[in-house]
Amino acid sequence: MSLLNPTPRDCLLDAQARPYFLWDVDMTLERFEHLLRTADRETRAYLVGKLMRQAKPDDVFTFVGEADIRDLWSDVQPYLGKTRDFWQWLMTARERP
Repeated sequence: MSLLNPTPRDCLLDAQARPYFLWDVDMTLERFEHLLRTADRETRAYLVGKLMRQAKPDDVFTFVGEADIRDLWSDVQPYLGKTRDFWQWLMTARERP
């Protein structure tokens, strides 16, 4: 059973077809998802960090898995800003049985 409550896909977009968590850049959801799959590690880390910083936590896991976050963790941390402590806590809590 999943306890996540992600935002429905059709509710993620603003009037310009940007995801709410990319409010400050001109990027479509499709482009964002493409870059998450194909970009170099540094770009992926920046985008994942931006996602983790600006999206609802439940929405983060719609786009990246826990394994992806763990793999990029050292590169993502500089982009987390004030949310770093929350994500550190959450990832630590998810390690416990």
